[in-house]
Amino acid sequence: MTSVRTPRGTSVAPGDEQYTPATRSASTKALKRLLPFLLLMYVIAFIDRTNIGFAEESLEVHAGLSTAAYAFGAGLFFIGYAVFEVPSNLIMHKVGARWWMARIMITWGIIASLFMFTTGPTMFYILRFLLGVAEAGFFPGVILYLTYWFPRRRRAQATALFYMGLPVANILGGPLSGGLMELDGFLGLWGFQWMFLIEGLIAVAVGVIAFFYLTDRPRNARWLTEEERTELQATLDAESAQKEEARPLTWWRALLNGRILYFCFVYFTIQLSVYGLTFFLPQQIAGIAGRDVGLVVGLLFTIPWVVGLAANFFSGRFADRTGRYRDVATVLLIVSGVGLLMTGLFTQPVVVMLGLCLAAVGFCSAQPIFWNIPTSYLSGAALASSIGLINGVGNLGGFVAPNLRVWVVSTFGTEAAGLLMLATMPFLGALFLAGTRLLDRRKPAPTA
Repeated sequence: MTSVRTPRGTSVAPGDEQYTPATRSASTKALKRLLPFLLLMYVIAFIDRTNIGFAEESLEVHAGLSTAAYAFGAGLFFIGYAVFEVPSNLIMHKVGARWWMARIMITWGIIASLFMFTTGPTMFYILRFLLGVAEAGFFPGVILYLTYWFPRRRRAQATALFYMGLPVANILGGPLSGGLMELDGFLGLWGFQWMFLIEGLIAVAVGVIAFFYLTDRPRNARWLTEEERTELQATLDAESAQKEEARPLTWWRALLNGRILYFCFVYFTIQLSVYGLTFFLPQQIAGIAGRDVGLVVGLLFTIPWVVGLAANFFSGRFADRTGRYRDVATVLLIVSGVGLLMTGLFTQPVVVMLGLCLAAVGFCSAQPIFWNIPTSYLSGAALASSIGLINGVGNLGGFVAPNLRVWVVSTFGTEAAGLLMLATMPFLGALFLAGTRLLDRRKPAPTA
């Protein structure tokens, strides 16, 4: 990263020169202490949310689920998730991250484990809905939590590091879920039962640890010096006051704000393509490899996400350095669209895998940079409610995507049609994200 020199000769990254040395030191310590644990939580959340992709065939055989029932149940998670996003985030804003994040993880871990008892479509539907209710507020809660700890010109990097949980979850979750699926018959349980049980209990254990490990605000951090606590909190309070002065909104008025509703639509298009691919990716890779879903497919599953992880590491830093969050995210969405087009237009395994890698690059890198744009407009309870709304509405794409993909495939009789339909979504998201410039011209807002 290019650096500049302060009058005292200290090397400072571009954008950081506006912060005091104590603020920079405090946010660096927060990055090292909080982000690894938040990333771990996200990894576990994403594994428990998407591991049904590895159990799809087993659930059809042992629980009597059809492909349509599987797709419908997979999407039901996002209905419960969306309905409870805003209230969950408002509660966290009131009671603090320690209590609320611990509650979320423990309850979703218990419900994730109960999937081992799935005996038919109805039970599958109920558990998927309840899993969404339990996990509601986790992701927007973390996005809100990062605004409590990182000034704006350091937040994209922090968000990008958190978002590394998505590729890491797929890198680790693929072999883990695939390996657990091969425990078929051990102690009289099917492989999918072992997978749901073990991965759910991991979430419960980490939820208990979260209560003791997380710190609500910089002012409460004993692991910072007094000067660091004071300076970082003052910087964050000043940024919050500036946003409040520019756009004073109550939490419920923020939910009706046109700009926020516009961001909901942008995020919805992104999630349509992400989950339309993710829920069916293990079976797609199994088809390419000519093997049943298991450890080998789980290992192949990691390839696109390793590439996405590498891209994610650099993209957040680049966005913070240039301050061009919108432009960087737009380009990355276009890259995703190109990758999905390749998976739909070509059948050669190498070309398809390259397309999946490009899609993962965009998915993993565009989303954390995107969040730096809406969070620059609001503060306090209005910020908490708007993040919950954007994430909740956006994640309805996780309900629509698998069902829309199944409908398109059944209508046109080919998997390629489903992939080509998904490929239009990142391009649409890029178009509308670029269109936020028009919103800024209509009404003054912080540069994004």
